Amino acid sequence: MNRILATALTEFRIALRNRWVAIAIALMAVFALVLSAAGSAPTGDLGVDRLSVTVASLTSLAVYLVPLVALLMSFDAVAGEVERGTLPLMLTYPGARVEILIGKLIAHLGVLTLAVVIGYGLAAAAAFWEDPEAAAGLPALLRLTWTSVLLGATFLGAGYALSSLSRRPSGAAGLAIGLWLGAVVLYDLGLLAAVVADDGGWFTTDFFPVALLANPADAFRLFNLAASEASAAAAGVAGAATSIPLWQSALSVLLWPFAALAVATLAFRKVTP
Repeated sequence: MNRILATALTEFRIALRNRWVAIAIALMAVFALVLSAAGSAPTGDLGVDRLSVTVASLTSLAVYLVPLVALLMSFDAVAGEVERGTLPLMLTYPGARVEILIGKLIAHLGVLTLAVVIGYGLAAAAAFWEDPEAAAGLPALLRLTWTSVLLGATFLGAGYALSSLSRRPSGAAGLAIGLWLGAVVLYDLGLLAAVVADDGGWFTTDFFPVALLANPADAFRLFNLAASEASAAAAGVAGAATSIPLWQSALSVLLWPFAALAVATLAFRKVTP
């Protein structure tokens, strides 16, 4: 436990000095405010409060931005230690390697949570300023907040795994961007193309829901949209939110961080200083 706390405190101080962290907090705040302003248009048509519609818009933002920020913070977590020559010193201290990863995860997750809370808090404040009924959307906002933290934890773990496999920051950065593009952008495009080609066949009815739950970004989006009263504002892959049981998407969101940490631990065990 002491080693975990020591690692977490050190990594937290380092992360706060990282320019990517400042950029991430700024981006989260700016985009949240923009979406809050732009997302108010359909509230009258949907018959829901402004905050609920804002949460639906923030869900789309979080799917892209939270994984990217998490990967930017974690891609050099191991490769950077190897390159700087500090990993052998870290491994001389007693304790398991997983403790190092958990310490880094706590620190990075703390910084990511800070960015999420600031961004979502500003969006919520703007919604309350314009709509006195916005309090009805608070449960959706809280749900989006903790699921965003879990989504970030998943991609932090994935970043540690890639950093362990690459062992060079430049290579890990390339792998991280590739993972982000594949999981967040190309995955959905491939599914949509397959659904169109399938034309209502087995893939659409049986495999498509499973494929969505197998992607942490899609599971996150489905859970938040299915539980939100503003799910009618969603389109594309997110339109499947009402066809997949809520507990299935919730289970996927909860399990992915542990799976990612397990993979990262296995990869880190193979790293030799």
